[in-house]
Amino acid sequence: MRVNCVGAIILDPSGRILLIKRGHPPGEGLWSIPGGRLEPGESDEAALRREVLEETGLRVEPGPLAGIVERPGPGGATYVIRDYLATVTGGRAAAGDDAAEVRWCAPGDLARLPLVEGLLGCLTGWGVLPV
Repeated sequence: MRVNCVGAIILDPSGRILLIKRGHPPGEGLWSIPGGRLEPGESDEAALRREVLEETGLRVEPGPLAGIVERPGPGGATYVIRDYLATVTGGRAAAGDDAAEVRWCAPGDLARLPLVEGLLGCLTGWGVLPV
């Protein structure tokens, strides 16, 4: 079974990326970009706006697709995650829903954080963050 998901790559004017610390499985306690599953009939753009608002308190405008990853899920499911660039349009960053914490991180700080598997490689490989 394929589960469609989206993720938001949000950079601030100084080049820091917005990360959430996952509050629930999968990946509980690990840092990731905000995102989650699409609801039935929901577009990627609508899901991205909803998930970011639920997890971070920020309103965003989705931008171009940065890349797609597939990750194994429970019960033989495959999470198909489409990660988009996004721009903050309002709100105030605060952890909510599935997020235990929200943090703006400089690219150089990412190597010191426990990240979800493959995140740093994808972000650098897609040219979103410096190598």
